[in-house]
Amino acid sequence: MGGASRGERKRRQEAAAQRLAAAGIQVPEKRSNPALMIVIAVVVVAVLVGGVVLYMRNSSSGAAVAPTYTATASGAVVTAGTGKAVIDVYEDFLCPNCEIFEKAYGNEIVSALNEGKLTVRYHSIAILDSRSTPPGYSTRAANAALCAVPAGIYPTYHQKLFANQPSEGSAGLTDAQLVQLGTELGAKGDFAACVTGAKNAAAVTAETNKAIADPALQTNGQFGTPTVVANGAMVDLNNTGWLKAIIG
Repeated sequence: MGGASRGERKRRQEAAAQRLAAAGIQVPEKRSNPALMIVIAVVVVAVLVGGVVLYMRNSSSGAAVAPTYTATASGAVVTAGTGKAVIDVYEDFLCPNCEIFEKAYGNEIVSALNEGKLTVRYHSIAILDSRSTPPGYSTRAANAALCAVPAGIYPTYHQKLFANQPSEGSAGLTDAQLVQLGTELGAKGDFAACVTGAKNAAAVTAETNKAIADPALQTNGQFGTPTVVANGAMVDLNNTGWLKAIIG
């Protein structure tokens, strides 16, 4: 989550939990429960993104859909797919809520990309650099994801980064581990040098600053991840049918 203080985030989360309890929905105290995420077909997790409570259902299958779509990059923005419907997704690879979003909607998004129904502009954001020890994992992971585009492995590498998401407060994956992930996926060209040389770090910083400063991406004056935009407006992720509505 970006922008809000720890105290403010805790206050919002407690308020959200109270609203869920009033509605008869029980929410686990801890987010990291892989067994729960796999077993439950309907979402029972409420997360806070930019001040908005999201009720997201888990994917019907625990297995990730194999991506076949193509991807290109300009700066820190990756354009995936060639579909008529277009969305912008702002994500941070250290963001727990982005990982939950990926579990909830990743398969649906990839399927739409594979079928040529959707174009996604993935904005590589690093608002959580201070949440790793030492700081900087968000930028390093975003840089590696951008390196994966010319290496020809972005679609699967994107999935791997969330599947291997480290905990906040940890050191995160090392550059060597980020390189290894790409090597295992068959990265082409000078992928390792791109990762270790932080080739895209400046572009990630510029994209992050641009997103933070954009009032159109703010909720209650705060920018958070994940944020999804379609047709010039932020998508209400409380509506689990949001993607089907956009694709038509």
